[in-house]
Amino acid sequence: MADDNEVLFEITRKHLNTGMRGFPVGSCRTSKVDPQEGVSYVGYPIKELAERAPEEVVYLLLHRELPSDEQLGAFKADLRSRMGVDPKVIELLKGLPREGHPMEWLSSGLIFLGMTSKTGDYAEDARNVIAWAPELVAAIFRIRSGWGDPIAPKPELTLIENFVHMLGVPGADPAKIERILRVFYVLHMDHGGGNLSTFTGKAVASAHTDIFSSLAAAMCGLYGPLHGRANQDCLNFVRKVGSSDPAKVEEFVRNELASGGKIFGFGHAVLRAEDPRATIQYGVGQEICPDDPLFATALTLREVAVKVLKEFPKVSNPYPNVDAVSGSLLNAMGLTDSNYYTVLFGLSRITGIAAQIVDERLRFRGGKGAPIVRPKYFAEEQPPRSLS
Repeated sequence: MADDNEVLFEITRKHLNTGMRGFPVGSCRTSKVDPQEGVSYVGYPIKELAERAPEEVVYLLLHRELPSDEQLGAFKADLRSRMGVDPKVIELLKGLPREGHPMEWLSSGLIFLGMTSKTGDYAEDARNVIAWAPELVAAIFRIRSGWGDPIAPKPELTLIENFVHMLGVPGADPAKIERILRVFYVLHMDHGGGNLSTFTGKAVASAHTDIFSSLAAAMCGLYGPLHGRANQDCLNFVRKVGSSDPAKVEEFVRNELASGGKIFGFGHAVLRAEDPRATIQYGVGQEICPDDPLFATALTLREVAVKVLKEFPKVSNPYPNVDAVSGSLLNAMGLTDSNYYTVLFGLSRITGIAAQIVDERLRFRGGKGAPIVRPKYFAEEQPPRSLS
């Protein structure tokens, strides 16, 4: 039995102004990140869930158990019954400035959904936003990219089948895009309770803010280049390498490090081994696009960059993370504009953050919900002043 008086962390002044890194502030019941094993959802390793139906994994995060066949069928039917974003939201999206980043559009779209469609019930709104997010994101792609008018969902399709249908990527193979996006969606759903976007969403919801505004705030955090935008930076880095020849790639990596540059897609704040989500994506890439030039470069980096980074004692994790190859796979499927990759990340992460918000608001403290987030800040000592 847990000891409520157990000392978990000793606070010293040196821990202030460090982004609360490693500082325990709560508990998470949907997922955890192990330094060696990577992320797991409600106890199931991600490698055991990657090929499951996305709706099955959504159900797992919402209910903390996998569904029976009957429960899964009912859950899929429930999500299908909710499809259909309020047309006013689509019209509002059409008025947004094209100069805005797609993540700014996503945050705005979530606010619009809240203004037009929130019920005030966290559990009900969570299911609604999970059902509506694919249509919202697909509309952002089509309107902002100039692909044409948004495409209406088909109720007979599954969550990701519908998303691919509504995207209507010009010149792409829908079957291959669906193969990638099914796995991508599951891999990115949740990642513990303390990453910036998840923590931000839960902190905003702790004020009893509705789930749509809370998720919009979370997406603003995900938008940052030090968080969710890493996947587009990784693809741009792979493009910059420009070769899959091991000798040329090694020369590039060494020159980049010597000039103070970063090797994007390698290392992780928690993990100390290759991210299982990266391992899974490398496998999918070898299955469906083994000859794609950028994927070939990413594969070479997987070996060469690790070898070079291991030569640096201060590098605690030289291994690929989830972003190392995801952009190369999306690019190979015809989604060539990396500005949208964080929106795809957000589409998935909305599910995990919504599940955690529901848990904290409706189940913590015997149903009272977690209290409002209110950390303490110490005032820096200053000399006395007077206006007289």
